[in-house]
Amino acid sequence: MLTVADLPATALQDLLKIYTLKVVTVADNEAIPGSFWGDSEAGLVENRLYVRADTPVHSALHEACHFICLDRARRVQLDTDAGGDYDEENAVCYLQILLGAKLSGCSADTMMEDMDSWGYTFRLGSAKAWFEEDAEDARQWLLRENLIDEQEQPTGQLRM
Repeated sequence: MLTVADLPATALQDLLKIYTLKVVTVADNEAIPGSFWGDSEAGLVENRLYVRADTPVHSALHEACHFICLDRARRVQLDTDAGGDYDEENAVCYLQILLGAKLSGCSADTMMEDMDSWGYTFRLGSAKAWFEEDAEDARQWLLRENLIDEQEQPTGQLRM
């Protein structure tokens, strides 16, 4: 599983700064503020993404994508639990894969493999099968919210 320590030093910050999301590194063995799952999983509080060296990259990007996909009212009071409905969660997963492809030291395939290893579940049995064959609803959601363009490139915008 790819961890934050495996990435180039500023890779996450470089990718996420356009979204006004600040990446905050927590010391080894310290609790991660705003972590929904605990352990080494990333945390969210307001516009801060908390990670440790052992945080899985899929976790960091998943939480970052929650921040991006939240509506403004929920984003300003964000602390640990992003909430959201089924459609938004699917959009988060889809965007997570697209951002994995953009992240230095990562790829879409690595992101999908790590999502499967962690235990994400999809109707077709894998993140890759879902992304390629069953995720049109998530793609349409991201297009409608102007978070990706027609070429599936992230726009760098936050959901309004």
